[in-house]
Amino acid sequence: MLKSDDILQADHPIVALKDEYDSGFTDPMHAHDAVQILFATSGVMSVKTPELAVVIPPQRAVIVPAGTLHEVSCRGPVSLRTIYIKSGSLSDFEACRVIEVSDLVKALIVTIADFDPDATWTAREDRIVEFLLEEVREMPTAPYSVAMPSDPRLLRVCKAILDDPADGQDIDHWASVAAMGRRTFTRAFRRETGVGLSVWRQQVRLLAALSLLSEGQSITMTAYEVGYDSPSGFGTMFRRAFGVPPSRYMA
Repeated sequence: MLKSDDILQADHPIVALKDEYDSGFTDPMHAHDAVQILFATSGVMSVKTPELAVVIPPQRAVIVPAGTLHEVSCRGPVSLRTIYIKSGSLSDFEACRVIEVSDLVKALIVTIADFDPDATWTAREDRIVEFLLEEVREMPTAPYSVAMPSDPRLLRVCKAILDDPADGQDIDHWASVAAMGRRTFTRAFRRETGVGLSVWRQQVRLLAALSLLSEGQSITMTAYEVGYDSPSGFGTMFRRAFGVPPSRYMA
């Protein structure tokens, strides 16, 4: 099976890779000399960069700029489609962005992933690629990310919460983990992430909830697993963040 290092040698400005990953698979921090569009036709991915962490349920995708360090993990089995953009439209993309994926964009990605990277493309194939890039630019941004701090002490805290969003330890505990005083920790955390610890943790819990709901887990089980005291409390926070209750969102 072709891998990214092989496929990036293809003589096309845009090439694609499809792959299947098992539950628990993690591709550690790495970067490519091309913009990537990461999209799972099934399964849920989490993608981390030095600046942010995102959860990608089905019907969402993340655009990763060229040269950006990123880690990809799979909560369950994932069927991945990756578009590498080496030149042309989107090749100068400078910031990670999570986008909604319409049925049309999904169909275009799946189609391009079946193109032979070693063959000379037809005019039709060239048009399909250009159409995809035009459509990607029109896709709305999806609110599925949290900012990551650069301070290694704060990063240690954030990684622990990402690993276990249900952990309800208070600020004093996390300040101790960071080896910082409470006030120093609070100020530094807000300065580097733009929000306080409690808000940041709520965002992480909602991201984790999206992952679980996308896998078919019930709203009640999801609420408890990500750290809420009740499904009603979870529903209130979910509606506040996404504008609709969990049941309508998943529908």
